[in-house]
Amino acid sequence: MTRALPLAMLLGLTLQGCMFSPGQHMDSGNLVREGSPESSRIELVPITPKLVAIESAMNGVEVAPELLSYQPEEYRIGAGDLVYITVWDHPELTAPSGPQQQIEANGRLVRPDGTLFYPYVGTIEAAGKTIEELRALIASNLTRVVSEPQVDASVLRFASQKVILSGAFGKTGPVPVTNTPLSLLDAVGQGGVLAGSADIAGLVLKRDGREYVIDLDTLNRKDSILHSIYLKDGDQLHLPYNDNKKVYLLGEVNAARALTFKGSSMNLTDALGSVGGLRQETSSGKEVYVIRGVDDLQRDVAKVYQLNLKSPSAFVVAEHFKLQPQDVVYVGPADVTRWNRFISQVFPTANLLRTGVAIQDDMSDNSN
Repeated sequence: MTRALPLAMLLGLTLQGCMFSPGQHMDSGNLVREGSPESSRIELVPITPKLVAIESAMNGVEVAPELLSYQPEEYRIGAGDLVYITVWDHPELTAPSGPQQQIEANGRLVRPDGTLFYPYVGTIEAAGKTIEELRALIASNLTRVVSEPQVDASVLRFASQKVILSGAFGKTGPVPVTNTPLSLLDAVGQGGVLAGSADIAGLVLKRDGREYVIDLDTLNRKDSILHSIYLKDGDQLHLPYNDNKKVYLLGEVNAARALTFKGSSMNLTDALGSVGGLRQETSSGKEVYVIRGVDDLQRDVAKVYQLNLKSPSAFVVAEHFKLQPQDVVYVGPADVTRWNRFISQVFPTANLLRTGVAIQDDMSDNSN
């Protein structure tokens, strides 16, 4: 019986040795078991300055040309607008309800059919006309009762044209389009972004049946062109929440957890720093991986990026390597850590075997 203990420990060491054989843990040469079905679906890519430069070039600021080429036209009156008509030296026409009334009380509401009524002019078609066209039309019709009428026109309340805001805005709903061109940034400013929960890199502009994704975080770049985007009637802006926009830090880090994106991107250095960095006693600096999945592993090849942080220059590269939502950052254990963990697992087993041998010896002595 006493010989069973060394034999069991030797067997345990032999089995544990299999854990360190090539293909059983993540390393630069054997990410998965060679020849396995998974090996053809996973590509190991070293993170190098060249790779970072290529990805940075691919992630430049891009805005659809049709968004930049659109220029707002002169405002055209529509149903629901409240128009104020001034006829100089004729207060009975300018303010028929009396000058003591609020200015809106003397406004002319454009009816749902696009018409409005004005004294001595009658019912006229207002919808579709510019403010200047409406002013000229009223002035020409007033010449029958007023000599050389001096007419002015303005819109008191804009209601016929609007842009709709939804999602992670502080104020959702319609934003009126007025005779002052409404830019994308003006609309976002009026809605107010919920900074802690909005995915500012995923703003969606819906226009004429198409959707455009706009990264608001690029505003801080000197080459940003977002200020050149103007909105028009019927546009919709949806700002998604960042609930599902996370990266996951696992393995030999000081505080493994999920991190939520605060902007359009998060670099590898920021991610590792947010969890307190690598565990100095247990981690392997050469085994820092970024695991990037795909929607269909049967068709597409998943990429696993590897960075060797043993080199000081690697920290510069890590600062420029951009993570993507749902990336998993995994830091592998050092070889001595694997050995220590093996020992911690073997000794409880050895103690159990030793206890079993002692009990067996006692039983043998008692039987004698």
